[in-house]
Amino acid sequence: MQVTLLHHTPLTVCSNAIRTCWQSFDKSDNGGEKDRDLIDRVGNKFKHASTLEHLAYNFYIKGISRACLQELARHRMTSLSVKSTRYTLKELKESGDIDYTKFLVFTGNETVDDASKVALDNLQKILQSGVSNDIAKYCLPESYKTELTWSINARSLQNFLHLRSSKDALWEIRNLANTVLDALPQDHKYLFEDCMQ
Repeated sequence: MQVTLLHHTPLTVCSNAIRTCWQSFDKSDNGGEKDRDLIDRVGNKFKHASTLEHLAYNFYIKGISRACLQELARHRMTSLSVKSTRYTLKELKESGDIDYTKFLVFTGNETVDDASKVALDNLQKILQSGVSNDIAKYCLPESYKTELTWSINARSLQNFLHLRSSKDALWEIRNLANTVLDALPQDHKYLFEDCMQ
């Protein structure tokens, strides 16, 4: 799995939004310690978390399974643009001998991983027989790798990290939560560290 931060909103946008409420622009230190403390105090401690929605993050996520994608899609205050199987299954169709590590996320459970390989072999045969991608994709194993661009605001990201860093979360999305936290800009991490379980 690879997570790349493509873009993020500067903290000054959030502190400016908070200062708009009280017209306290004269107390700003242009994104310095006073502004960072203000964001933490208002957004986290006072639970006026709607102010955190002014901070947005755009990530490119590569190499997660469709099972993990399904879990990610449950977080509704996000935008996802996902690699299309309609257009990209030709990779599998034309690959010859399958490099399973290129196409599948493995669980470490031999029985499950072997079943995923069989499903991928069967899918390749179906594609090569001339069945369209739109129909053949119904045979995709949940372990099939995908990639996406994911956009989320800070308030929703706090919720995502809180839920998905839990020991009860799917192991793969738990790894994703930790990798997303690692990809955040250093000066933003203080907003999210208390969210991790």
